[in-house]
Amino acid sequence: MRGASSNLPPEKRNTEPNRKRKWLRIAVVVSLLALLVGGVFVWKTGSLLNRISDGNANIFKSLVKNLPGVEKKLHGEETGKINILLLGMRGAGMDGGGLLADTIMVLSLHPKLNDQDQTRASLVSIPRDLYVKVPNRDEQRKINAVFALGEQRKPGGGGMEDMRTIVGDITGLDIPYAITIDFQGFKDLVNALGGVKIVLDQPFEEALQFREPQVCDAYVFTVPTKPAQYEYKYHTRKNGSRYVAKAYPLCYNPNVECGGDFKLSVGENILDGNQALCYARSRKTSSDFERAKRQHIVIEAIKKQAMSTGTLTSFDKVTGIMESLSNNVRTNFEAWEMQRMYDLYVKLGDVEPQSRVLDTTEEGLLYHPEKNDPSAGYILLPRGNNYDQIRALFQTLP
Repeated sequence: MRGASSNLPPEKRNTEPNRKRKWLRIAVVVSLLALLVGGVFVWKTGSLLNRISDGNANIFKSLVKNLPGVEKKLHGEETGKINILLLGMRGAGMDGGGLLADTIMVLSLHPKLNDQDQTRASLVSIPRDLYVKVPNRDEQRKINAVFALGEQRKPGGGGMEDMRTIVGDITGLDIPYAITIDFQGFKDLVNALGGVKIVLDQPFEEALQFREPQVCDAYVFTVPTKPAQYEYKYHTRKNGSRYVAKAYPLCYNPNVECGGDFKLSVGENILDGNQALCYARSRKTSSDFERAKRQHIVIEAIKKQAMSTGTLTSFDKVTGIMESLSNNVRTNFEAWEMQRMYDLYVKLGDVEPQSRVLDTTEEGLLYHPEKNDPSAGYILLPRGNNYDQIRALFQTLP
């Protein structure tokens, strides 16, 4: 039986197939344009990510994610909680433990899942002295050493992997993403934004930390203390008594950091990169916990300054800044994930993350043991000697 179309006039007989072919051509053109645009984006961000991810960025995967109709969702987005580990350290090759992660924060972003939701965030600091079992090693160390030990195990990524593992164990969270920044990168970031504004209710001073003596060496700490001071190494006899096995003389660094006596006045202070770093590092005359709170203040000031200058409203500006920081920042984000994370973070607007610091108060859920192995130094342990209460806390955060 011949089709009904055979009864149509010749000029209309092939209209339907032609229409389908036309839309197919349009669809192909649109797809090619999208692929081209996506390819430009991936090329721009991919070259950057290849540098800040030690060459581990998956450019092909990011290119595929830019095709029309391909779902673009971050790990945790569907469940409403995207967790990112933020790490700060001196930097590879720097004196004083360049790869010790002395700033450890968990940023959780809670994107809108529907019109009734609000985009929210929380930022929690974990102190560097928390005593933990090191992943992939049969030993316990302070958590700030985990990154350096991971890099020994697997250079160019092992540190980030092991830090994500241990922080995930402590918090009970899935932590798929991590970003590290060193001192120079932090200073460059603040300077690129034109400085940050900090408002103080009272004057601030750190008079001790930046001229604090360390064990003498031939390169950095070269000026002996007067009167002479020593750092002692103890050994324990079989009967339990302790004795001094060795005494190390202490020296000052002649190139004093932060002016030696770092001060900020009451009221508004516009800090450049070096001043912001000094403020964020200060702890000797207060505590590590207070230092963590100051770091939260600086991070919020950076965000506000970036919003005011329009930096966060332009992904090109964001990637431009990251380009300038490429030697001082590392991450495991893919190019498409960076774009998606940027889109979600911008939606926060002026919303401030809920800020917490794990400390030795009852709410902080940590304690300092009265007796511990002297070789471990000052350490912190979780209340109950497990992470149950800390994990419960993270479940209550918005």
